[in-house]
Amino acid sequence: MAGLAAARVLSAAGLSVRLLEARDRIGGRIFTLNDAEPDAPIELGAEFIHGRPPEIWHLLSEGGIPITEVEGDNWCFKKGRLSACDIFSEVDKILEKMSADQPDESFSSFLRRCCPHASEEAKQHALSYVTGFNAADPERVGVHWLVKGMLAEEKIDGKRAFRASTGYAGLLAIFRAQLERANVDIQTNCAVHKIAWSPGKVDIHAACSNESVTLRAERTVITVPVGLLQMHPGESGSIEFQPRLPVAKARAIAGIEMGKVIRVVLRFRERFWERISPQESSDKTLRSMSFLFSQDEWYPTWWTTMPAHFPLITGWAPFRSAERLSGHNHDFIVARSLQTLSTLLRTSNRQLAQLLEAAYLHDWQTDPFSRGAYSYVRAGASDAPEVLGRPVENTLFFAGEATDGGQGGTVHGAIASGYRAAAEITDKMR
Repeated sequence: MAGLAAARVLSAAGLSVRLLEARDRIGGRIFTLNDAEPDAPIELGAEFIHGRPPEIWHLLSEGGIPITEVEGDNWCFKKGRLSACDIFSEVDKILEKMSADQPDESFSSFLRRCCPHASEEAKQHALSYVTGFNAADPERVGVHWLVKGMLAEEKIDGKRAFRASTGYAGLLAIFRAQLERANVDIQTNCAVHKIAWSPGKVDIHAACSNESVTLRAERTVITVPVGLLQMHPGESGSIEFQPRLPVAKARAIAGIEMGKVIRVVLRFRERFWERISPQESSDKTLRSMSFLFSQDEWYPTWWTTMPAHFPLITGWAPFRSAERLSGHNHDFIVARSLQTLSTLLRTSNRQLAQLLEAAYLHDWQTDPFSRGAYSYVRAGASDAPEVLGRPVENTLFFAGEATDGGQGGTVHGAIASGYRAAAEITDKMR
Protein backbone atom coordinates (compact mmCIF):
# COMPACT_ATOMS: atom_id res chain seq x y z
CA MET A 1 0.00 0.00 0.00
CA ALA A 2 2.90 2.37 0.68
CA GLY A 3 4.25 1.81 -2.82
CA LEU A 4 0.86 2.37 -4.42
CA ALA A 5 0.38 5.57 -2.43
CA ALA A 6 3.83 6.89 -3.32
CA ALA A 7 3.30 6.08 -7.00
CA ARG A 8 -0.05 7.90 -6.95
CA VAL A 9 1.53 11.15 -5.73
CA LEU A 10 4.71 10.92 -7.82
CA SER A 11 2.85 10.21 -11.05
CA ALA A 12 0.46 13.08 -10.34
CA ALA A 13 3.55 15.32 -10.04
CA GLY A 14 4.52 14.37 -13.61
CA LEU A 15 7.32 11.93 -12.78
CA SER A 16 7.92 8.67 -14.60
CA VAL A 17 7.16 5.88 -12.14
CA ARG A 18 7.52 2.11 -12.31
CA LEU A 19 6.25 -0.24 -9.60
CA LEU A 20 8.00 -3.56 -8.98
CA GLU A 21 5.99 -6.21 -7.12
CA ALA A 22 7.45 -9.61 -6.23
CA ARG A 23 4.06 -11.33 -5.96
CA ASP A 24 1.61 -12.05 -8.76
CA ARG A 25 -0.82 -9.53 -7.23
CA ILE A 26 -0.62 -6.02 -5.78
CA GLY A 27 -1.50 -5.10 -2.21
CA GLY A 28 1.19 -6.80 -0.13
CA ARG A 29 -0.30 -7.75 3.22
CA ILE A 30 -3.74 -6.84 1.95
CA PHE A 31 -5.04 -10.10 0.51
CA THR A 32 -8.78 -10.31 -0.22
CA LEU A 33 -10.51 -13.35 -1.68
CA ASN A 34 -14.01 -13.03 -3.09
CA ASP A 35 -16.12 -15.99 -2.04
CA ALA A 36 -19.09 -16.50 -4.34
CA GLU A 37 -21.09 -18.25 -1.61
CA PRO A 38 -21.73 -16.19 0.41
CA ASP A 39 -21.02 -13.00 -1.51
CA ALA A 40 -18.60 -11.73 1.11
CA PRO A 41 -14.95 -10.64 1.06
CA ILE A 42 -12.59 -13.12 2.73
CA GLU A 43 -9.67 -11.22 4.25
CA LEU A 44 -6.44 -13.14 4.72
CA GLY A 45 -4.50 -10.01 5.66
CA ALA A 46 -5.72 -6.59 6.80
CA GLU A 47 -9.46 -6.46 7.51
CA PHE A 48 -10.52 -3.65 9.83
CA ILE A 49 -10.39 0.10 9.32
CA HIS A 50 -9.28 1.44 12.68
CA GLY A 51 -11.14 4.68 13.33
CA ARG A 52 -11.63 7.33 10.66
CA PRO A 53 -8.23 7.78 9.03
CA PRO A 54 -8.59 10.22 6.11
CA GLU A 55 -6.10 8.22 4.02
CA ILE A 56 -8.74 5.47 3.71
CA TRP A 57 -12.07 7.21 4.23
CA HIS A 58 -11.54 9.86 1.54
CA LEU A 59 -10.65 7.29 -1.12
CA LEU A 60 -13.51 4.93 -0.26
CA SER A 61 -15.97 7.83 -0.20
CA GLU A 62 -14.76 9.02 -3.61
CA GLY A 63 -15.14 5.48 -4.92
CA GLY A 64 -18.66 5.16 -3.53
CA ILE A 65 -17.76 2.14 -1.41
CA PRO A 66 -20.00 1.79 1.69
CA ILE A 67 -18.32 1.60 5.11
CA THR A 68 -20.00 -0.19 8.01
CA GLU A 69 -19.10 0.04 11.68
CA VAL A 70 -18.42 -3.22 13.50
CA GLU A 71 -21.27 -3.93 15.92
CA GLY A 72 -22.48 -6.71 18.17
CA ASP A 73 -21.87 -8.36 21.53
CA ASN A 74 -18.49 -9.19 23.01
CA TRP A 75 -18.22 -12.46 24.91
CA CYS A 76 -15.47 -13.80 27.14
CA PHE A 77 -14.74 -17.46 27.89
CA LYS A 78 -13.53 -17.97 31.43
CA LYS A 79 -13.81 -20.73 33.98
CA GLY A 80 -15.32 -22.99 31.35
CA ARG A 81 -18.25 -20.79 30.41
CA LEU A 82 -19.21 -17.80 28.29
CA SER A 83 -20.21 -14.49 29.81
CA ALA A 84 -20.48 -10.88 28.70
CA CYS A 85 -17.05 -9.21 28.81
CA ASP A 86 -16.79 -6.79 31.73
CA ILE A 87 -13.03 -6.37 32.04
CA PHE A 88 -12.27 -3.71 29.41
CA SER A 89 -12.59 -0.66 31.68
CA GLU A 90 -10.03 -2.09 34.10
CA VAL A 91 -7.70 -2.91 31.22
CA ASP A 92 -8.04 0.67 29.93
CA LYS A 93 -7.01 1.97 33.35
CA ILE A 94 -3.83 -0.10 33.16
CA LEU A 95 -3.00 1.07 29.64
CA GLU A 96 -3.62 4.70 30.56
CA LYS A 97 -0.83 4.48 33.16
CA MET A 98 1.75 4.10 30.40
CA SER A 99 3.77 7.27 29.84
CA ALA A 100 6.38 8.46 27.39
CA ASP A 101 7.80 10.75 30.10
CA GLN A 102 9.41 7.82 31.91
CA PRO A 103 12.40 5.82 30.60
CA ASP A 104 11.31 3.35 27.96
CA GLU A 105 10.75 -0.25 29.00
CA SER A 106 9.01 -3.37 27.75
CA PHE A 107 5.30 -3.73 28.36
CA SER A 108 5.91 -6.74 30.61
CA SER A 109 8.33 -4.70 32.73
CA PHE A 110 5.78 -1.88 32.95
CA LEU A 111 3.01 -4.27 33.93
CA ARG A 112 5.07 -5.83 36.73
CA ARG A 113 5.66 -2.49 38.46
CA CYS A 114 2.75 -0.25 37.49
CA CYS A 115 -0.37 -1.72 38.92
CA PRO A 116 -0.08 -3.56 42.24
CA HIS A 117 -3.80 -3.17 42.92
CA ALA A 118 -5.04 -4.36 39.54
CA SER A 119 -6.55 -7.83 39.44
CA GLU A 120 -4.57 -10.66 37.89
CA GLU A 121 -7.41 -11.10 35.42
CA ALA A 122 -7.09 -7.49 34.29
CA LYS A 123 -3.31 -7.84 33.92
CA GLN A 124 -3.76 -10.99 31.87
CA HIS A 125 -6.25 -9.25 29.59
CA ALA A 126 -3.85 -6.32 29.22
CA LEU A 127 -1.16 -8.76 28.11
CA SER A 128 -3.64 -10.38 25.74
CA TYR A 129 -4.45 -6.97 24.25
CA VAL A 130 -0.79 -6.24 23.49
CA THR A 131 -0.14 -9.69 22.05
CA GLY A 132 -3.45 -9.79 20.19
CA PHE A 133 -3.96 -6.27 18.83
CA ASN A 134 -0.26 -5.54 18.25
CA ALA A 135 0.86 -9.13 17.55
CA ALA A 136 3.75 -8.23 19.85
CA ASP A 137 5.97 -9.98 22.36
CA PRO A 138 5.23 -8.14 25.65
CA GLU A 139 8.80 -8.78 26.80
CA ARG A 140 10.10 -6.83 23.76
CA VAL A 141 7.56 -4.21 22.70
CA GLY A 142 8.33 -0.73 24.00
CA VAL A 143 5.96 1.35 26.12
CA HIS A 144 6.95 4.56 24.30
CA TRP A 145 5.85 3.05 20.99
CA LEU A 146 2.58 1.84 22.48
CA VAL A 147 1.88 5.32 23.86
CA LYS A 148 2.51 6.88 20.44
CA GLY A 149 0.02 4.47 18.97
CA MET A 150 -2.62 5.29 21.56
CA LEU A 151 -2.20 9.03 20.97
CA ALA A 152 -2.49 8.54 17.22
CA GLU A 153 -5.66 6.47 17.75
CA GLU A 154 -7.27 9.23 19.78
CA LYS A 155 -6.96 11.65 16.86
CA ILE A 156 -8.96 9.42 14.51
CA ASP A 157 -11.43 7.80 16.93
CA GLY A 158 -9.31 4.67 16.64
CA LYS A 159 -11.16 2.57 19.22
CA ARG A 160 -14.01 2.22 16.73
CA ALA A 161 -13.65 -0.38 13.99
CA PHE A 162 -15.14 -0.38 10.50
CA ARG A 163 -15.15 -2.50 7.34
CA ALA A 164 -15.54 -1.62 3.67
CA SER A 165 -18.33 -3.55 1.92
CA THR A 166 -15.84 -4.78 -0.67
CA GLY A 167 -13.14 -5.56 1.86
CA TYR A 168 -9.79 -3.94 1.20
CA ALA A 169 -9.99 -5.14 -2.42
CA GLY A 170 -12.09 -2.06 -3.15
CA LEU A 171 -9.32 0.25 -1.97
CA LEU A 172 -6.79 -1.60 -4.12
CA ALA A 173 -9.09 -1.23 -7.13
CA ILE A 174 -9.21 2.54 -6.60
CA PHE A 175 -5.41 2.79 -6.49
CA ARG A 176 -5.00 0.55 -9.53
CA ALA A 177 -7.48 2.59 -11.59
CA GLN A 178 -5.74 5.85 -10.68
CA LEU A 179 -2.32 4.46 -11.56
CA GLU A 180 -3.55 3.07 -14.87
CA ARG A 181 -4.92 6.48 -15.81
CA ALA A 182 -1.50 7.95 -14.96
CA ASN A 183 0.23 5.32 -17.14
CA VAL A 184 2.21 3.94 -14.22
CA ASP A 185 3.85 0.66 -15.20
CA ILE A 186 3.12 -2.06 -12.62
CA GLN A 187 5.33 -5.14 -12.99
CA THR A 188 4.28 -8.15 -10.94
CA ASN A 189 6.28 -11.36 -10.47
CA CYS A 190 9.33 -9.09 -10.24
CA ALA A 191 11.45 -9.76 -7.13
CA VAL A 192 14.23 -7.28 -6.41
CA HIS A 193 17.34 -8.91 -4.95
CA LYS A 194 19.99 -6.16 -5.16
CA ILE A 195 20.06 -2.37 -5.12
CA ALA A 196 23.38 -0.86 -6.21
CA TRP A 197 23.38 2.86 -5.61
CA SER A 198 25.36 6.06 -5.49
CA PRO A 199 23.99 9.59 -5.01
CA GLY A 200 21.56 10.28 -7.83
CA LYS A 201 21.80 6.84 -9.43
CA VAL A 202 20.21 3.50 -8.59
CA ASP A 203 20.64 0.17 -10.38
CA ILE A 204 17.88 -2.24 -9.40
CA HIS A 205 18.59 -5.92 -10.04
CA ALA A 206 15.52 -8.15 -10.12
CA ALA A 207 14.16 -11.44 -11.35
CA CYS A 208 11.05 -10.65 -13.37
CA SER A 209 9.12 -13.74 -14.49
CA ASN A 210 12.35 -15.73 -14.02
CA GLU A 211 14.36 -13.38 -16.24
CA SER A 212 17.20 -11.25 -14.87
CA VAL A 213 16.46 -7.56 -15.28
CA THR A 214 18.42 -4.41 -14.37
CA LEU A 215 16.58 -1.12 -14.14
CA ARG A 216 18.12 2.32 -13.62
CA ALA A 217 16.56 5.31 -11.89
CA GLU A 218 17.59 8.52 -10.17
CA ARG A 219 15.62 7.63 -7.04
CA THR A 220 13.85 4.62 -5.61
CA VAL A 221 11.24 4.22 -2.88
CA ILE A 222 11.67 1.01 -0.89
CA THR A 223 8.41 -0.18 0.64
CA VAL A 224 9.05 -3.82 1.48
CA PRO A 225 8.06 -5.13 4.95
CA VAL A 226 10.82 -4.58 7.50
CA GLY A 227 11.13 -8.36 7.86
CA LEU A 228 12.76 -8.47 4.43
CA LEU A 229 15.26 -5.77 5.35
CA GLN A 230 16.30 -7.96 8.27
CA MET A 231 17.13 -10.95 6.06
CA HIS A 232 20.70 -11.90 5.17
CA PRO A 233 21.74 -11.50 1.51
CA GLY A 234 20.92 -14.63 -0.46
CA GLU A 235 17.92 -15.63 1.63
CA SER A 236 14.62 -15.83 -0.21
CA GLY A 237 13.05 -12.38 -0.42
CA SER A 238 16.12 -10.51 0.84
CA ILE A 239 17.54 -7.39 -0.79
CA GLU A 240 21.26 -6.67 -0.88
CA PHE A 241 22.34 -3.01 -0.79
CA GLN A 242 25.64 -1.99 -2.40
CA PRO A 243 27.06 -0.10 -0.62
CA ARG A 244 25.44 -1.12 2.64
CA LEU A 245 22.90 1.12 4.28
CA PRO A 246 24.24 3.61 6.85
CA VAL A 247 24.83 2.32 10.38
CA ALA A 248 21.96 4.38 11.79
CA LYS A 249 19.58 2.84 9.26
CA ALA A 250 20.76 -0.68 10.08
CA ARG A 251 20.32 0.04 13.79
CA ALA A 252 16.77 1.26 13.17
CA ILE A 253 15.94 -1.90 11.21
CA ALA A 254 17.20 -3.99 14.13
CA GLY A 255 14.99 -2.02 16.55
CA ILE A 256 11.78 -3.06 14.81
CA GLU A 257 10.18 -6.50 15.11
CA MET A 258 7.71 -8.28 12.88
CA GLY A 259 4.68 -9.46 14.81
CA LYS A 260 3.43 -12.97 14.22
CA VAL A 261 -0.15 -13.94 13.40
CA ILE A 262 -2.01 -16.87 11.91
CA ARG A 263 -5.64 -16.23 11.06
CA VAL A 264 -8.11 -18.75 9.71
CA VAL A 265 -11.49 -17.88 8.20
CA LEU A 266 -14.06 -20.66 8.51
CA ARG A 267 -17.14 -20.78 6.27
CA PHE A 268 -20.03 -22.88 7.57
CA ARG A 269 -23.31 -23.91 5.99
CA GLU A 270 -25.13 -21.81 8.55
CA ARG A 271 -24.55 -19.47 11.48
CA PHE A 272 -24.89 -22.30 13.97
CA TRP A 273 -23.88 -20.09 16.92
CA GLU A 274 -27.21 -18.25 16.61
CA ARG A 275 -28.82 -21.24 18.36
CA ILE A 276 -26.33 -21.36 21.24
CA SER A 277 -27.45 -19.90 24.54
CA PRO A 278 -24.41 -19.34 26.75
CA GLN A 279 -26.47 -19.00 29.92
CA GLU A 280 -29.04 -21.69 30.68
CA SER A 281 -31.30 -19.30 32.58
CA SER A 282 -31.46 -16.82 29.71
CA ASP A 283 -33.07 -16.83 26.28
CA LYS A 284 -30.20 -14.71 24.91
CA THR A 285 -28.17 -16.48 22.23
CA LEU A 286 -24.94 -15.71 20.39
CA ARG A 287 -26.85 -14.40 17.39
CA SER A 288 -25.31 -10.93 17.79
CA MET A 289 -21.84 -12.14 18.77
CA SER A 290 -19.14 -9.93 17.33
CA PHE A 291 -15.99 -10.88 19.26
CA LEU A 292 -15.17 -13.85 21.46
CA PHE A 293 -12.16 -13.59 23.78
CA SER A 294 -10.44 -16.37 25.70
CA GLN A 295 -7.06 -17.50 27.02
CA ASP A 296 -6.92 -20.46 24.64
CA GLU A 297 -3.32 -21.24 23.72
CA TRP A 298 -4.10 -21.78 20.02
CA TYR A 299 -6.80 -19.28 18.98
CA PRO A 300 -7.56 -16.85 21.83
CA THR A 301 -9.68 -14.42 19.75
CA TRP A 302 -12.55 -14.94 17.33
CA TRP A 303 -14.88 -12.62 15.44
CA THR A 304 -17.87 -12.76 13.14
CA THR A 305 -18.91 -10.42 10.31
CA MET A 306 -21.40 -8.45 12.45
CA PRO A 307 -23.45 -6.49 11.66
CA ALA A 308 -23.56 -8.55 8.44
CA HIS A 309 -24.91 -12.04 9.02
CA PHE A 310 -22.59 -14.18 6.91
CA PRO A 311 -21.82 -17.75 8.07
CA LEU A 312 -18.15 -16.80 8.53
CA ILE A 313 -16.06 -16.75 11.69
CA THR A 314 -12.39 -15.82 11.97
CA GLY A 315 -9.89 -17.30 14.40
CA TRP A 316 -6.93 -15.11 15.40
CA ALA A 317 -3.71 -16.71 16.65
CA PRO A 318 -1.11 -14.07 17.57
CA PHE A 319 2.43 -14.25 18.99
CA ARG A 320 3.05 -17.59 20.76
CA SER A 321 -0.07 -19.10 19.20
CA ALA A 322 1.23 -18.18 15.74
CA GLU A 323 4.63 -19.66 16.58
CA ARG A 324 2.94 -22.98 17.40
CA LEU A 325 0.97 -22.98 14.14
CA SER A 326 3.32 -21.41 11.62
CA GLY A 327 4.91 -23.86 9.22
CA HIS A 328 2.23 -26.54 9.70
CA ASN A 329 0.05 -27.59 6.80
CA HIS A 330 -3.43 -26.30 6.04
CA ASP A 331 -5.26 -29.29 7.52
CA PHE A 332 -3.41 -29.07 10.84
CA ILE A 333 -4.10 -25.36 11.26
CA VAL A 334 -7.79 -25.77 10.42
CA ALA A 335 -8.18 -28.81 12.68
CA ARG A 336 -6.70 -26.90 15.63
CA SER A 337 -9.12 -24.02 14.98
CA LEU A 338 -12.12 -26.35 15.01
CA GLN A 339 -10.95 -27.94 18.26
CA THR A 340 -10.70 -24.54 19.92
CA LEU A 341 -14.06 -23.38 18.57
CA SER A 342 -15.77 -26.56 19.72
CA THR A 343 -14.45 -25.97 23.26
CA LEU A 344 -15.43 -22.31 23.43
CA LEU A 345 -18.90 -22.81 21.97
CA ARG A 346 -19.50 -26.18 23.63
CA THR A 347 -20.26 -27.79 20.30
CA SER A 348 -18.87 -31.14 19.22
CA ASN A 349 -15.86 -31.10 16.96
CA ARG A 350 -17.58 -33.63 14.72
CA GLN A 351 -20.61 -31.39 14.27
CA LEU A 352 -18.43 -28.42 13.35
CA ALA A 353 -16.52 -30.50 10.82
CA GLN A 354 -19.81 -31.56 9.23
CA LEU A 355 -21.02 -27.94 9.02
CA LEU A 356 -17.72 -26.62 7.66
CA GLU A 357 -17.77 -25.83 3.94
CA ALA A 358 -14.41 -24.13 3.46
CA ALA A 359 -11.43 -22.75 5.36
CA TYR A 360 -9.05 -20.01 4.24
CA LEU A 361 -5.67 -18.98 5.64
CA HIS A 362 -2.27 -17.55 4.76
CA ASP A 363 0.93 -18.07 6.76
CA TRP A 364 2.58 -14.62 6.66
CA GLN A 365 5.58 -15.83 8.68
CA THR A 366 6.68 -18.28 6.00
CA ASP A 367 5.74 -15.95 3.13
CA PRO A 368 9.14 -15.03 1.61
CA PHE A 369 7.91 -11.55 0.69
CA SER A 370 6.50 -10.71 4.12
CA ARG A 371 8.29 -12.64 6.91
CA GLY A 372 5.65 -11.65 9.45
CA ALA A 373 2.32 -9.94 9.91
CA TYR A 374 2.99 -6.31 10.88
CA SER A 375 5.60 -4.41 12.83
CA TYR A 376 6.12 -3.21 16.37
CA VAL A 377 9.03 -1.38 18.01
CA ARG A 378 11.31 -2.75 20.68
CA ALA A 379 11.85 -1.05 24.04
CA GLY A 380 14.61 1.53 23.80
CA ALA A 381 14.19 1.98 20.04
CA SER A 382 11.19 4.31 19.88
CA ASP A 383 12.87 6.49 17.24
CA ALA A 384 13.48 3.52 14.93
CA PRO A 385 10.47 4.15 12.61
CA GLU A 386 11.50 7.77 12.06
CA VAL A 387 15.13 6.83 11.39
CA LEU A 388 14.12 4.01 9.06
CA GLY A 389 11.94 6.44 7.11
CA ARG A 390 14.68 9.02 6.50
CA PRO A 391 16.02 9.33 2.94
CA VAL A 392 19.62 8.39 2.15
CA GLU A 393 21.55 10.85 -0.04
CA ASN A 394 18.34 12.05 -1.72
CA THR A 395 18.44 8.73 -3.57
CA LEU A 396 16.99 5.95 -1.40
CA PHE A 397 13.61 6.65 0.16
CA PHE A 398 11.81 4.39 2.62
CA ALA A 399 8.12 3.87 3.30
CA GLY A 400 5.82 1.20 4.72
CA GLU A 401 3.84 0.81 7.93
CA ALA A 402 7.04 0.15 9.91
CA THR A 403 8.25 3.69 9.16
CA ASP A 404 5.20 5.30 10.80
CA GLY A 405 5.83 5.47 14.54
CA GLY A 406 2.27 6.37 15.52
CA GLN A 407 0.30 4.32 13.01
CA GLY A 408 2.57 1.31 12.56
CA GLY A 409 0.84 -1.94 11.78
CA THR A 410 -2.05 -0.24 9.97
CA VAL A 411 -3.10 0.23 6.35
CA HIS A 412 -3.57 3.96 6.84
CA GLY A 413 -0.08 4.17 8.36
CA ALA A 414 1.33 2.48 5.25
CA ILE A 415 -0.53 4.86 2.93
CA ALA A 416 0.55 7.91 4.94
CA SER A 417 4.16 6.77 4.77
CA GLY A 418 3.93 6.46 0.98
CA TYR A 419 2.58 9.99 0.73
CA ARG A 420 5.37 11.20 3.03
CA ALA A 421 8.13 9.56 0.95
CA ALA A 422 6.66 10.97 -2.27
CA ALA A 423 6.56 14.46 -0.77
CA GLU A 424 10.22 14.14 0.23
CA ILE A 425 11.07 13.49 -3.41
CA THR A 426 8.93 16.24 -4.93
CA ASP A 427 10.07 18.79 -2.34
CA LYS A 428 13.71 18.19 -3.29
CA MET A 429 12.89 18.78 -6.96
CA ARG A 430 11.38 22.23 -6.53
